[in-house]
Amino acid sequence: MKRQLFNPIFLLYITKCLIGTIVCYGFYKAFPQYYLSWSIVSLLLVLAPDWDNSISLPIARIKANITGALIGLFCFTLPLNQLVQLCIGVVLTIAVCTILRIPTSTRSALAALVIVLLQEMGKPMWSYALQRIAAVLLGCLVGLALTLSFQYVERFLGKSPSPGGKGR
Repeated sequence: MKRQLFNPIFLLYITKCLIGTIVCYGFYKAFPQYYLSWSIVSLLLVLAPDWDNSISLPIARIKANITGALIGLFCFTLPLNQLVQLCIGVVLTIAVCTILRIPTSTRSALAALVIVLLQEMGKPMWSYALQRIAAVLLGCLVGLALTLSFQYVERFLGKSPSPGGKGR
């Protein structure tokens, strides 16, 4: 199937990304004391650009983001320097995503790992790691809500692909 730049699916993807970015940015501005800016990154990793895997792909990416975030938290507890923690986290994340059969979403998991594990300011703190996990989860939830909402609207309007089929 030839991809066209301004087709309805492309425009819906742009709309989902913009709405999600605005929503997550609103959370970021409303709660500046937390690291909610990372929710925007998580959101954009979760959203799928086409109908081929409209629900399964975001769900797999959400699983991957949660996996990466939790592995990041685990690695944060290791009494090692940050680079060693990161390297262990990369290996664990790739292995767990493979075991969970979500290898195509491993990049999302690795991004979540880095978001949670790397802390730029002074001594790494638990509160920062937990806030970043919350930001990752918030981005995932906003992405899932948008995906489901857009699917519902498309089905309601009778313009979405059949549940078992691909494309329009």
